Amino acid sequence: MKSTNKRVIPGFGVNFSLTIIMLSLVVLMPLCSIIIYTSHISFSEFVKIVTDARVMASYGVTLETALIAALVNGVMGLIVAWVLVRYDFPFKSFVNSVIELPFALPTAVAGISLAYLTSRHGIVGQFAGLFGIKIAYTRLGMIVALIFVGFPFVVRTLQPVLEKIDHAYEEAAEMLGADEGYTFRHVLLPEIFPALVSGVTMSFARGIGEYGAVVFIAGNQPFKTEITAILVMSKLQSFDYASATAIALVMLAMSFLILFLNAFYQSKESVKATI
Repeated sequence: MKSTNKRVIPGFGVNFSLTIIMLSLVVLMPLCSIIIYTSHISFSEFVKIVTDARVMASYGVTLETALIAALVNGVMGLIVAWVLVRYDFPFKSFVNSVIELPFALPTAVAGISLAYLTSRHGIVGQFAGLFGIKIAYTRLGMIVALIFVGFPFVVRTLQPVLEKIDHAYEEAAEMLGADEGYTFRHVLLPEIFPALVSGVTMSFARGIGEYGAVVFIAGNQPFKTEITAILVMSKLQSFDYASATAIALVMLAMSFLILFLNAFYQSKESVKATI
């Protein structure tokens, strides 16, 4: 019997070719240019550049602040996604749209706003100062900025999964005598955990490469509040392109490894779900 299904868009050959072209133009060519430019320096020079004390300190600051921000986003993003999916309240659509504001707002604008709010003259900074807490121009301020830019990744990753969970699972657990905590840990969390890991990973990867939201609030003190992205920009401004591309290559490798591990984990979870 002849199939009556019709393709809305062209077949695999055309789509695959377009996919390769777009990936090459948008992703592969810019990344390859970094690798090619870095190849102009010797391996010993490369190692010397990327293991410099100031560069190593920037790696630590970057990874620490991005990881803390991602973990905070994991907890708060789960709570916000749960509220948006499971409850109805006034202005829910408005709140739901505000979640995507960091996607649309230029990160530099966000950085300037956060720096002003958290400075000693800002509303938040003045309030925190009453408790002896300094936010702007510290690692705490950097974490706040990274939470802002990474938060939507967690919420938007979790929402579709939470919407698909059948309430019958929770009702069955309740009928069997399970309390709310047990139901969440053993019924709901296993269902949403892969999506939670994916959201936190994307938030972490975004935080590693963030520049605009952090540069105005970090203070940019070497060995203290200088992230790698800011160090790369300072190298470019001093026309030290070799050092900038070498450091950028290390950050590229870090981000790729994080995203690769996440993709590997998600593929394993997908296979388990189909068994």
